[in-house]
Amino acid sequence: MSVSASLVKELRERTGAGMMECKKALVETEGDLEAAVDVLRKSGQARADRKAGRVAADGRVVVSQDGDKVVIVEINSETDFVAKDENFEAFAAAVAAAALGSGTTDVVELAAQPLDDGRTVEEARTALVTKVGENISVRRVAIVDHAGPIGFYTHGLRIGAVVALEGGDSELARDIAMHVAAINPACIDESGVDADTLARERSIYQEQAEASGKPPEIVEKMVTGRVAKFLKEITLVGQPFVKDSDQTVGALLQGASASVASFVRFEVGEGIAKKVDNFAAEVMAQVNSAG
Repeated sequence: MSVSASLVKELRERTGAGMMECKKALVETEGDLEAAVDVLRKSGQARADRKAGRVAADGRVVVSQDGDKVVIVEINSETDFVAKDENFEAFAAAVAAAALGSGTTDVVELAAQPLDDGRTVEEARTALVTKVGENISVRRVAIVDHAGPIGFYTHGLRIGAVVALEGGDSELARDIAMHVAAINPACIDESGVDADTLARERSIYQEQAEASGKPPEIVEKMVTGRVAKFLKEITLVGQPFVKDSDQTVGALLQGASASVASFVRFEVGEGIAKKVDNFAAEVMAQVNSAG
């Protein structure tokens, strides 16, 4: 039977077993997650059951470029101590190279890709888990393939951003990537804002404005103004540029006759249930001190 990548990933996170072992167990149990856990425990593959309460929410983001392609990878560990280990660093670089070479962004497919030393990504991951004694996972991968200007920026180990431009140059692309890393826009412009999100915000502003008791025409102006402010705050082109708050990113791009084709931003541990520091604020502080 066909087993989804998400189910394989969930079983791996629960048991710490290898990607291929998880897939085999799920095929054997016809997709029954609990039964697959038992299969792995019985075979001795479920090495991380004892770590059920330990979440791999630390790690590092790695960015690597090869010509017109830039890959960004998030690899997780349980502690930042392991994320700084040279073995972990080497593994992360090897995974990024494997992703660039294969062109895959599917973590299940990536697990089967060969490394320069002859091992697969999954075999290298399993060996690293044994060596450092922590859960290690390749969480997500993105590849930006763009013939025009492309730039990236990393802040420490934890944040990485890649920006592709139409027009402009690689220096501008890197500056925009720094901005993306620091401010974390939701999308490029208003066209990328989710309709449900916008409707929800408008509804909230509407209720707030109506509660003021002002006439309907004033209420409408208040709502329109607040929606416009919201859009400026979450869209890349509407935000004040991190290195020069007197102009927006949109104005900066317009002055260079450029536009953003796409951007990707990874921050270690996003969406994982563990408290993390505000590294976006740290990026801003670093940029301001450098200015």
